[in-house]
Parts: sequence; structure tokens; C-alpha cells
Amino acid sequence: MYYTFLFFFYLFILGLMMIIFSMYFLLKNKLYFLEWEFMNLNSSEMKFILLLDWMSLIFIGVVFLISSMIFMFSQEYMNNDLSLNRFLLILILFVISMMLMIISPNLISILLGWDGLGMVSYCLVAYYQNKSSYNASMLTVLMNRLGDIGLLMIISILMYYGSWNLLFYTKLFDFSLITFFLLLAAMTKSAQIPFSSWLPAAMAAPTPVSALVHSSTLVTAGVYLMIRFSEILMVFHMNYYLMFFSNLTMIMSGVNAMYEYDLKKIIAFSTLSQLGLMMSILSMNFLILSFFHLICHAMFKALLFMCAGIVIHKFKNFQDIRMMSPLVKILPYTFMCFNCANLSLCGVPFLTGFYSKDLIMEIILLNKFNMLNFFLFSFSILLTLLYSLRLFFYLSFNKCKLMNLNFLQDNSIIMNFSMLMLFFFSIIMGSSLSWMVFSFYEIIYMNVILKILIYLILLFSVIIIILFMNLKLNLYLLIKMNFLLLFFSQMWFLSLINLLIIKYPLYMSLFLSKILDKGWNEIYGSENLYNYLKFYFMFSEVFYFNLIKKFFMLLNLLMLIFFFYYMFIII
Repeated sequence: MYYTFLFFFYLFILGLMMIIFSMYFLLKNKLYFLEWEFMNLNSSEMKFILLLDWMSLIFIGVVFLISSMIFMFSQEYMNNDLSLNRFLLILILFVISMMLMIISPNLISILLGWDGLGMVSYCLVAYYQNKSSYNASMLTVLMNRLGDIGLLMIISILMYYGSWNLLFYTKLFDFSLITFFLLLAAMTKSAQIPFSSWLPAAMAAPTPVSALVHSSTLVTAGVYLMIRFSEILMVFHMNYYLMFFSNLTMIMSGVNAMYEYDLKKIIAFSTLSQLGLMMSILSMNFLILSFFHLICHAMFKALLFMCAGIVIHKFKNFQDIRMMSPLVKILPYTFMCFNCANLSLCGVPFLTGFYSKDLIMEIILLNKFNMLNFFLFSFSILLTLLYSLRLFFYLSFNKCKLMNLNFLQDNSIIMNFSMLMLFFFSIIMGSSLSWMVFSFYEIIYMNVILKILIYLILLFSVIIIILFMNLKLNLYLLIKMNFLLLFFSQMWFLSLINLLIIKYPLYMSLFLSKILDKGWNEIYGSENLYNYLKFYFMFSEVFYFNLIKKFFMLLNLLMLIFFFYYMFIII
């Protein structure tokens, strides 16, 4: 208990300090670039680099603030867990890995934090140590290893240039291959199509992990990497491919959230949809706007996962929203925080999500896009409103009367305090950050139809959801084809395809391990060498411990040999 409050205190104070420093760096337009060379290999300099600017400082501050609330929340949420200390230590390692990844523009130092995120996320997803957790953790770590391979390939290519500071060489060489591997790394870490199947599978982790991992840390690492190296992305025109895949990710995740009944998976699909939105606006070269939505999304999505964790905890680990009672009567405080985060996700005015999503929609309406991109953006926003309002109606007006005595116990003060702090940041972060980041005075002029288009979409989605709930309609009744239903509810078969892609190389590696590593190479390689060296050292050890005795024995032996030799010659 003492260490938990200590972690909370230090992380909370450091988070506030980082946000204050970021404001100072932003107002004074400052940037610090610190280098420490620790190795020189074949004329290639290995350096640990710190890049401190307003973007890295505010991202670290947000990660520290959310992590401090997660520590407080976990102390009560998992107080009956026998491995709570191990869980908290893994969370600390996760925060340290994320910090290394944020402040490092050098690829060697980025790889430290990048691999640390993958390793610790594997430990967190497999925390409950059952079959589903093991399968989800293997899918997560193997899918993320593709991104690690991309970074390793970039490091091997850059060795010819003498340095791994990719920011210094963006306009000097042909980096088209490097851009491809960088895009591969970012898409796998941020779960874009076709690497999206690991994100819903990672819901096997504890709920505080989901609040930390799927809001502000692991899944946004790919977005942050592309923001840092966006100049290479634009030079080699890879942004068009990124826009295409991110639009598909938004549509796929929104449709799957409409078919899903698992509370945590619905929120996971909403995270996937918002990641696609960040990547798509990033592909249009609006870097600050993408980063702004990343910070705003981190606040209300962490609160959303916290509230979902309390609801699941009260329903005795039951996650089906069809069997949940109306929360407004049994959990009013949690219901208030949940609705605030959910409405912020919808982009309701004057909440945090409004300031980023409304600006993104206006930018999309003002830019020159074809009708396909405009339709995909509009349809994805409609789907966001639909699954958010569907979740709201299920948790507010459901007719299920499932109750237990656990509802008589109120949430602890510590859990309520954690939710209250994130509730506060979910309200003020959008407005304060927009005033701080967008310091220019520009007014976006649009006609009335385009200006109210987002509100018309909101009204249209409310009408659709009310009709569905009142007329007892369901999306399953609209589609009679079982194959199409299975296609939309199984992430467009991405999970099955990725399973096949992972399964057969694993079988091949097992076969090669039996044939080579444990076969001929073992017999004629390491094992044979081991037996030879073992015999040699045993023989030399005998002489080492019995030197005088063995010397006279060898002398007598040599004398006997010479004696018989001369006798043979004489005869």
C-alpha cells in the first residue's frame, strides 16, 4: 500500500511538472537536443539521444498523469490479487519503456523502449495465466514483432550511413525502403489493417492495463513515431497508402463495434477507430492536429476503461452488456463518469473530444478530397456515434434485472478519486490544450450546411439507435446471410488470417529446430565440441592436481619406451 501511494505521488507530481515545462517550451519555442555517445562500431556512432520539446514533454506528462491514476485505481481494484506487487512493478517498467520511446529520436534508443513495450505488454496480457490469456499474449507479441523487424531492418540499412539519427538524413538519400519499414512498424504497433487483430485480443489483460495500454501508451506509439518522422513519409508519398489503410481501419472497427456485446471489446474497437482517425489526419500532414487528438483521446478513453472496469467488477466479471442492469440506479457516480467519457468520444460540444474531432471534421470538409475519402470519413464518424449511443442505451435503459448484493457496496474513495481526476481532465484538457497549442488567430469560414453536418449526423444516429431500441430491431435481423454476418462480426476474418500467418511459420520453426538445432547440428556441432573439450579438460585437470606424481609416472613411461626402442634396434 505504501509503495502504491509513493508511485502515485511521484508520477502525479512529475506529470504536472512535465506539462508546465511543455507550456514554457511551447511559449518560448525552445528545444533541447542532448547526445551521449557510448560506443563506436565500424565508424558507426551509437548514441543515446534526448529530444526535449513541447510535444515530447506534454506526452510524457499525460502518460505520467494517467499512470498515477491507474496505480491508485489498481490498489483497490486488484486488492485481492496475490500478485499485486508484480503487477505494479510491470506497470512501472511499462511507463519507463514508454518514456524511453518518447524522448528518443535515435533509432537505437527508440528500439530500447519499443522492445520494452512489446515485452512488458506480453507479460501484462498473459497476467491471468489461463489459456485465452496465453493465446492473446502470443498473438500480441508475434504481431508486434513485425514492427520490431521493421525497425531492425532500418537500423541495418542506416549502418552504411554511419549514424542512426534518421532525422539528419531525411533529404540527403533515397529512403523509400526505410519509409516502407517505418510505416510497417507504425502500423503494427497502432494496429492498423491488416494488423488489427491483436488489439481486441489484448483485452484478456486486467482492466487497469487496458486503461493504460489502450489509451495513451502502447497503441499510440506508432502514431507518435510517424509524427516524429512524418517528413520522410511525405517525401516518398507513402501518406496515400497510410490514408487508405487508416480509413479501412475506421470502417472495420466501427462496424465490428456495432456487432459486439462484450463491454471491453466495444471500447477496444472504439480505440481502434480513433487510431485510424489519428493516422488518417496524420497522412494529410496535419501533425499537430493528430497529436492534439492523441492527447485528448488518452484522457477520456482512460476514464472510459476505468468505468468499464468498475461495472465489470460489480457484475462479478460479467461483460455482456445485454445482461446488465441500468447503471443510473445502482452506480450513479460511475454512470456519470462513463457518460462524460462516452459523450466526449462522440464529440459532444464543449467536452474534450469536441475540440479535436470537430476541428478534424472541418479540416476534412475544407480540403480537396475525392468523394470516396469524404464518404469514408463521414461514415466512420456516423459509426462512432452509433456504437457509442448503442452502448449508452444498453447501460441506461436495459430491461434486464440482474442484481446482486455487491451493488450495495459503494466504490472506495480511492477509486472514486482516480475517476474524478480523469473526469476533471476529460473536461478541461481539450479547451486548455487547444488554446495553448493553436496559438494562431484564424477563423474557418464554412457555409451553414457544412457547419452543421456533424450535428445532423449526430441527430441521425440518435434517431437510428432509438428506433432500434424501441422497435426491438437488431443488426442481425437486417442481414440474413450468415456468411456476411460472420464476415462483419469477425473483423473481416483478420483474426483467422493472422492466426494462419502466425501458425504455419511457428510449425516450420519447430520442424527446423528438431532437424537442425536438435539434430545434425547438435550431434556434429555443439555436442561433439562439448564432448571433445570435456575430455581435454578432464585430461589436463588430472595433471594439474597431481603434477609431481604424474611427472615421475610419465618419466618412467618414457624411459620404458626408450628402453624397448633401443632393445628393438639392437636386436
